[in-house]
Formats: sequence, structure tokens, C-alpha cells
Amino acid sequence: MNRTQENLKDETEKWLERLENRIEDRDSSVEQMENVEAYRDDTYHFLEEKDFIRAWESVIYAWGILETLERLNLFEEKD
Repeated sequence: MNRTQENLKDETEKWLERLENRIEDRDSSVEQMENVEAYRDDTYHFLEEKDFIRAWESVIYAWGILETLERLNLFEEKD
């Protein structure tokens, strides 16, 4: 693995962990959360396949959807 791949893998894993922590105590009953979870799962898959570009893209897409849901107040902490 070259340095660029290693850096991309490390950044992907860092943001994936942050994503997991962010959604851990939240209500995932919102229909659009299916997309966040699907992209999260894709990230794990691509990391296993050592496809670091697609893994990075997947985690970033998940973050984009999650932040949009938060801004629309559709993704809140569980009661």
C-alpha cells in the first residue's frame, strides 16, 4: 500500500468512527437514515476490498445525508 492509499484509508476509518459515534444514540427511525446506514455499510465493504477511494466516497456521502437530516431537525437524540 502506498502512502496515498494509507492516508486515504486512515482518514476514511477516522470519519467512519466519528459517524458511528454520531449515530449511536440517535433515533434512526427516519426513513432517510436507511441511506446513511447503507453508505456506512458500503464503507466497511470497500475498506475490506481495499477500494479506498470508494470507501472514502461512501463515508462522505453518509456524512452529507446525516448533516442534512440534522439541519432539517429530522435526526435527533433518542428520548
